[in-house]
Amino acid sequence: MSDTKGKVVILAGGTGGAKLARGMLDVVGPGRLAVIANTGDDTEIYGAHVSPDPDLVTFWLADRIDERGWGLDGDSFNAMAMLRELGEDVWFNLGDRDLGIAIKRARALAGGERPTEIQAMLAARLGARGLVLPMSDRPVRTRISAAGRWWTLQEFMIRALTQGEPAVEDVRFSGARSAGTTPEVLAAIAHAEAIVIGPSNPVISIGPILAIPELRAALREAPAPVVAVSPIVGGSILKGPTAAFMRHRGVEPTASGLASLYDGLIDAIVADEPALSGIPTLRTDLLMDGPSGRTRLAAETLAFALSLPPRPPQSR
Repeated sequence: MSDTKGKVVILAGGTGGAKLARGMLDVVGPGRLAVIANTGDDTEIYGAHVSPDPDLVTFWLADRIDERGWGLDGDSFNAMAMLRELGEDVWFNLGDRDLGIAIKRARALAGGERPTEIQAMLAARLGARGLVLPMSDRPVRTRISAAGRWWTLQEFMIRALTQGEPAVEDVRFSGARSAGTTPEVLAAIAHAEAIVIGPSNPVISIGPILAIPELRAALREAPAPVVAVSPIVGGSILKGPTAAFMRHRGVEPTASGLASLYDGLIDAIVADEPALSGIPTLRTDLLMDGPSGRTRLAAETLAFALSLPPRPPQSR
């Protein structure tokens, strides 16, 4: 495809979105790929600032992802082992090189640098291709009410879920309403030829991005079509508590339920279920098994998005 075409923008907040972004990199090349990453999972720990989703996307786009699909290939965990030996409660297991990235980020933030600039620097140093854009330069934090208390996202996923699966009582995105987005995010959306909401948890991974009013409005007004890729594969959730969070929002974990959560934002959906009523649907295999699977799904999604009729100005 010609480099004169607009960017392909992917909204990502977890492994599914990051894998699709890696597939799209093979389809359009680094100059046309921009990934808007969720920062609601960010946490300050061990004197460092961890930004899991932007880093996850960066690792995938740098081809430095490990076999688990979410850490740095070849990382060690000696720092965590020493903290345990010294009597620390190490509930958040961070690799040594991952810790180095988080310390570098914390120092840069303390020096007044913007998260967007910091992520660009880290991506360049790690060899990532394509743009990785934090959804905001201001803090947004996902909070989950379950088992009678409020949890940070990381605490809930690591501590609460290891003790069972407590019912989700409430979800909040602290700081989202006043966070605003960034000039880089707005420019990517404005110049996109296609916008794809990745197959990530729609509530806790994509939800924080859409909770920023300025960013949500930009998606509504974007000239490019917005297409959602379902995270439900063969009727099941491959990773994480997506079903529980969708049911908390009052919808079933199906492509139809996903479409209702994104109502007013998306023009079409990619799913492995029969065509949905009232919305254009591409039915295809959603399993991203290896590089060929990722590239196939990315290419099919992009071709589908570009086949949609143009959006009328500010129709959303």
